[in-house]
Amino acid sequence: MSPISESPFSPEQIAGERLTPEEYEEIVQRLDRHPNKAELGMFGVMWSEHCCYKNSRPLLKQFPTQGDRILVGPGENAGVVDLGQGLQLAFKIESHNHPSAVEPFQGAATGVGGILRDIFTMGARPIALLNSLRFGNLDDSKTQRLFKGVVSGISHYGNCIGVPTVGGEVYFDPAYSGNPLVNVMALGLMETQEIVKSGASGIGNPVLYVGSTTGRDGMGGASFASAELTDKSMDDRPAVQVGDPFLEKSLIEACLEAFKTGAVVAAQDMGAAGITCSTSEMAAKGGVGIEFDLDKVPVRESGMVPYEYLLSESQERMLFVAQKGREQELIDIFHRWGLHAVVAGTVIEKPIVRILFKGEIAAEITATALADNTPIYHRELLTEPPEYAKKAWEWTADSLPESTVTGIKINGNFQTWNQILLQLLDTPTIASKRWVYRQYDHQVQNNTVVLPGGADAAVVRLRPLEPCQSSLANGLEVHPFAKGDLQRKNAVSIASESKQEEEVIPLFTKAQGRQTPKKYPPLSKKEAPMGMIPGVAATVDCNSRYVYLDPYEGAKAVVAEAARNLSCVGAEPIAVTDNLNFGSPEKPVGYWQLASACHGIAEACRELGTPVTGGNVSLYNETVDAGGNPVPIYPTPVIGMVGLIPDLKKISGQAWLKKGDLIYLLGIGESSQNSELLSENSKMKTSPTLGGSEYLAAIHGIVAGKPPRIDFELERKVQSVCRDGIRSGWVGSAHDCAEGGMAIALAECCISAKMGAEIHLSCNSANVGRWDEMLFGEMGNCIIVSVAPKNQGIWEAYLQENLPKMWQKIGVVGGADSPMRVVSADNLGLIEVGMGDMRDRFYNAIERRIGSV
Repeated sequence: MSPISESPFSPEQIAGERLTPEEYEEIVQRLDRHPNKAELGMFGVMWSEHCCYKNSRPLLKQFPTQGDRILVGPGENAGVVDLGQGLQLAFKIESHNHPSAVEPFQGAATGVGGILRDIFTMGARPIALLNSLRFGNLDDSKTQRLFKGVVSGISHYGNCIGVPTVGGEVYFDPAYSGNPLVNVMALGLMETQEIVKSGASGIGNPVLYVGSTTGRDGMGGASFASAELTDKSMDDRPAVQVGDPFLEKSLIEACLEAFKTGAVVAAQDMGAAGITCSTSEMAAKGGVGIEFDLDKVPVRESGMVPYEYLLSESQERMLFVAQKGREQELIDIFHRWGLHAVVAGTVIEKPIVRILFKGEIAAEITATALADNTPIYHRELLTEPPEYAKKAWEWTADSLPESTVTGIKINGNFQTWNQILLQLLDTPTIASKRWVYRQYDHQVQNNTVVLPGGADAAVVRLRPLEPCQSSLANGLEVHPFAKGDLQRKNAVSIASESKQEEEVIPLFTKAQGRQTPKKYPPLSKKEAPMGMIPGVAATVDCNSRYVYLDPYEGAKAVVAEAARNLSCVGAEPIAVTDNLNFGSPEKPVGYWQLASACHGIAEACRELGTPVTGGNVSLYNETVDAGGNPVPIYPTPVIGMVGLIPDLKKISGQAWLKKGDLIYLLGIGESSQNSELLSENSKMKTSPTLGGSEYLAAIHGIVAGKPPRIDFELERKVQSVCRDGIRSGWVGSAHDCAEGGMAIALAECCISAKMGAEIHLSCNSANVGRWDEMLFGEMGNCIIVSVAPKNQGIWEAYLQENLPKMWQKIGVVGGADSPMRVVSADNLGLIEVGMGDMRDRFYNAIERRIGSV
């Protein structure tokens, strides 16, 4: 007889743990017996896609993970990179999609709490948060409820815990109507002498449970996150955790204080799968075992059984391995912060997880069977693109109505380019997200250099710790511009050099457990505030429509855009964390999308020199409709990327700086097809396209075509000249051409500055096939910059040498509140829109749909 037929569990009970019959048979073989209820639950959560990546792990192996600055790559709670001068940055992105779909406030809030724990578990103090959010059509009442709940949850947890939310992205598309995406990225600056790892060691060392109590909330959250959403998913509300940001603030301080004692051997956050995950992963990574007594665990509910203890995902809990004999030292620290801390287990030699309850063994499983020796599925990849993609690629712009210099007729109604521009500015995906970020405290900690909405990436000062903190704080001032909008100046002012004395300032003191490494000499007091105040830039990006239409090329474009956004603020892109949000990998099309996108990410990261330090995989993002048909989201591989800014005086926002400044377009030449930089095969990558564009979807209601392709040789050159221009002081503003194309990018620069522009395109009515393609077509490799007239000569000479034939001077910045005018080479007017109309559409689009907060 089969193990299933002899099982003490029914097929329904096994399926309820998200295990297949084949996986249950594998469990029986490994245990050489049937599991008990607690053990079945442990396998269920640890063999879920959310925990073991059984469908995606083979694909993730192709990602580049090594580089000169990489200190910790995939496999730990967060990646860590070396920023130089003794500064080390921990960062990671995670998803909380399914919980947010069921209970948006707590789902989003605990997503913030979870990613912060990943950061400070490494020994880093969290310094910034970003988020990448996806919702359905904002005119829908359900979408509005989810949207408001998620934003409220993020703001609640981040604001209360005192970590600024400094940037992010928000997209709206019907593809996410039933399955919103909530991805949260966190950054932290290392405070401990050594990076804290999670592998247990030292036979006989005590295992400490620290933090909050354990209850029944979050039961089986990892398994819940690995299944499709249905109409009955509201019944899974107990799988959504409940967070306490004030308790986690205490946990941050207690953990960092504990780490600095040197008494902590290893640490692990209790996130997905709770006690099960933390015990098994710590044991497996250390090649040892852990014996853990559930009777020692502080609880908030009575009558809990082992299954509930082990699968609970109650928040704000950690597991430590301490040096034997120093456990009381650590316990005292946590008690001083008002937190629980108990010795609940021991490191043992046998590589198993042994769970005790009421004096008996409640579960006993080999650690690796739960943590890393899990099922892996090598699925068959489609040999050719699926039908939906082939059909989409057949679309061409020729199928659209004819466009003229003045506009285009759509459904029998003629619309001018002015009207089209205003419609796109009013599209929630393009429009200002100030309704969102004004709910976030983005200036707490006083290190936010560029406010949300002011630039293509967030910029955060890397403020050294005491005692040099006050000196640098006097040299750097962050200006909160009126109404939260970045205006016509950089958000950094530097104190006069004459006020500073020449004095060496170590970045870290011996009292803080770390000295500046010898290979990075300490900065002098003169160098630090005057010329070398370092910063980090961060961004999260994904145009999922591109990835849907062509997963391979679209994923490459996502990585390129993230790097481009960092370059637009003057940062050198250095590393990536990814969040792969996809549908079911068990379906051929779903797996093709996932595999193709992973291939594209891997290639792009190699091309741009940005290794992957870790991330998150969120599959089964599908909604089962009333007819029982699963509807997947667009494939959404969100890329979180960080970049280094050597000098915060030399950064750039997207707003024009001064009337009369010259406007340049980088990446498109007046005769791109003859560029000596490009091969014949790559010329198609240097012109705007309407395929996959926001214009095509929002104005014509069409999702089709081939999305823009990236020429990495050109991309690297464009980003390099942009960064060099900013650091040399020539470039005053920089903004990449993304959704909505060149016209929208120009409008956003005007809106941010409250200054207009006079734009003269190099093309005329005789050689342009489609004006909508020229104005609203999208492409990679393209950045708009402004330069002061006094720098024109040196800037253009630099461009001629480093970006020959792939740039244009296209206009001049206008005066305050002047309109944005775009004319052709033969002086035919295309667009002339007033500042008031643009700002109204751009800033009030979301408020108009959902009302005020």
